[in-house]
Amino acid sequence: QVQLVESGGGLVQAGGSLRLACAASGRTLSNYAMGWFRQAPGKEREFVAAITWSGDRIYYVGSLKGRFTISRDNAKNTVYLQMNNLKPEDTAVYYCAGGRTGGNLYLITEYIYWGQGTQVTVSS
Repeated sequence: QVQLVESGGGLVQAGGSLRLACAASGRTLSNYAMGWFRQAPGKEREFVAAITWSGDRIYYVGSLKGRFTISRDNAKNTVYLQMNNLKPEDTAVYYCAGGRTGGNLYLITEYIYWGQGTQVTVSS
């Protein structure tokens, strides 16, 4: 069993940056692909980014590529999401998730473990 805890969310002005972290406990993350998703009020949870366990493959939703960067430190059992030039439409609860490498990491159904989420609010 893996427990995931996100941190780093908060309130930021448009154009600002935040760095989210997702710390795992219970088992090592080394064998899992990790993803970030987000859910805005009244909307479905959507894919943001994912990274394989070795970090050799990284995936982004096209609209966020260039502003968001996913990375991982397996020694620290932590995954990060660096978010730059934030926009009000980035406001959402951000979730990290762990899934088996080899699946379609764009899909929610590929992920086994989920964190509780961290709120990101971007003011205009």
